[in-house]
Amino acid sequence: MSEYVVIIEGERGSYGAYVPDLPGCVSVGKTIDEVRSLIREAIAFHLEGMRLAGESIPPPASVLVDFVQAV
Repeated sequence: MSEYVVIIEGERGSYGAYVPDLPGCVSVGKTIDEVRSLIREAIAFHLEGMRLAGESIPPPASVLVDFVQAV
């Protein structure tokens, strides 16, 4: 099973998520928990669509998530 990096952005009441390694794989939700659940479903749906279209599944290219504090 592959693990893809998911970016979640937003604030109270509206969150969006996307997968940098899977262009077009996005989701939105009202809470972080909701968007996490929905992006899991979106990844599965996205990968299944790629398989059905005969496209190769890209391996995860993002290997590190880090936080950098702004000065």
